[in-house]
Amino acid sequence: MFNGLIALPWWGYILVTLFLTHITIVSVTVYLHRCQAHRAIELHPVVSHFFRFWLWLTTGMGTQEWVAVHRKHHAKVETEEDPHSPLIRGINKVLWEGTELYKAETAKQETLDQYGHETPDDWIERNIYRASTFGGIISMFIINFVLFGFIGITIWAVQMAWIPFFAAGVINGVGHWRGYRNFESPDASTNIVPIGILIGGEELHNNHHAFASSARFSVKSWEFDIGWMYIEAMRKLGWAKVKKLAPIPYLDDQKPVIDDDTVSAVITNRLHVMSDYAREVIADVYRDEMRKANVTRRRLLRKGKRLLHRTDVLLDQHAKQSLQSALAESDSLKVVYEYRLKLQAIWQEKSASHEHLVESLKDWCAQAEQTGIKALEDFAQHIRAYTLRPAVV
Repeated sequence: MFNGLIALPWWGYILVTLFLTHITIVSVTVYLHRCQAHRAIELHPVVSHFFRFWLWLTTGMGTQEWVAVHRKHHAKVETEEDPHSPLIRGINKVLWEGTELYKAETAKQETLDQYGHETPDDWIERNIYRASTFGGIISMFIINFVLFGFIGITIWAVQMAWIPFFAAGVINGVGHWRGYRNFESPDASTNIVPIGILIGGEELHNNHHAFASSARFSVKSWEFDIGWMYIEAMRKLGWAKVKKLAPIPYLDDQKPVIDDDTVSAVITNRLHVMSDYAREVIADVYRDEMRKANVTRRRLLRKGKRLLHRTDVLLDQHAKQSLQSALAESDSLKVVYEYRLKLQAIWQEKSASHEHLVESLKDWCAQAEQTGIKALEDFAQHIRAYTLRPAVV
């Protein structure tokens, strides 16, 4: 009995552990995150309940609690009210004590009331999953021990640590601290790696913050989101329905003028627009300035490189000084930086009429084409081609 009902070679126990923890990761990313928190997909009731049951066994987390904390994170991101921002609380605190931060937030009834709406509240949720959070964890302990003996206790321990470390620690911590950014969303989110397998696609955290309601986290052709792969498989089986995806930019080079459709497309795809601007305009001018600069100027320009397209809310006083020093070294960089701000200001005019927005975009393009900076002139022509085309689900 102490050896368990199932005997495996050493590598077999490793595979079992990875398989069991992966089911938990899939439950978090597909059910808790994409389905419940953001309503990006709709799951078959049987599939939803399997995920609820599995999470009760392996984490003891309730749907309402997880959803409420995550929604509050999006609503209050990188502020004092953010439950787990490493910019506010420090990377070590979030990485190693992420579970404690999660528990502290779930203890606030106002958080659950304000952000935990439209989550399961049936009899089994109230009387089993929510009433006995340790019941599932203890049940998992017994199941593992019966199946695998004493080694099952080790497997259970890894299962219990998996979500607290990778979800509460790595995603909430590293995912707002280090990595690459495809989009300058108004937060510090990063993509940890482009291949999202270990944490179910949650590694693509910047993509998610840019398009929070999208069921698919991968955006670039070289990125992989295994969570989306599972959703696609479930969709084909009739177990899932995709409700929301990130907008897809569409260009029509034959478009003659800027009109309502152009403005709507630019605003809808504004994060893509700014990403293109950073790559096609700012980066091009920066490279040109670096080629012409002496050693002293190059040093100042390097300090401001990442800041030229960083959203203003993420710049502290030191970063702002470095940026201004870099801009002071190049009139061309100063111009393209100012035009970046002017372009963003167009869609930030909350009360502007559509006619006014059309005229603002026309003026921006006309003025950009008169700057004498080829990269900016080309981009002004490029932006005229934006048009709307519904994403195919």
